[in-house]
Amino acid sequence: MAIVAKKIQDAKVASIQELKEGFEQAKDFIFADYRGLTVEQITALRKQLRGKDAAFKVVKNNFARIAFENLSAPDVSSYLVGPTAIAIAPKDANEVAKILFDYIKEVPSLKIKGALVGDTVYNAAQAEAFSKLPGKLELISMLMSVLNAPVRNLAGTINDINARLVRAIKAVGDKKAETVS
Repeated sequence: MAIVAKKIQDAKVASIQELKEGFEQAKDFIFADYRGLTVEQITALRKQLRGKDAAFKVVKNNFARIAFENLSAPDVSSYLVGPTAIAIAPKDANEVAKILFDYIKEVPSLKIKGALVGDTVYNAAQAEAFSKLPGKLELISMLMSVLNAPVRNLAGTINDINARLVRAIKAVGDKKAETVS
């Protein structure tokens, strides 16, 4: 439970508003404990995440909790304990989760606390399972392949009919040529 101050400081209100505006731009968030990471490691991780239009932001837990409450998001206060960084994923949270869990293999001091994907709150194990699912683009390509298969098979069958007719006419022509000779 947060301690309520008697006088609200403008700088704190501005920080919470800035966080809220950043959170409004995305619908998916992955919470991590960054304790033990060097500045270079965090910078390298941020660079990888920028490739997926995601951000990795170190936050004050109380400010983040208030910002999420203002957005009417599900309760994520259990993940806003201790040193917290939030991976903000405006597009595909699955790809961001994959990057984070791959990075953990290189730098085990990074720990995933949980995730908020849409309106669903995941714990660390569920977030890891989510990262192993195919991404949105992979699923679309799988669907397109399945949808394209019947058309491809029909085209192959139609071409096969023409090819068989041509081979039959050639065989008849070859047989007549043999009988004439």
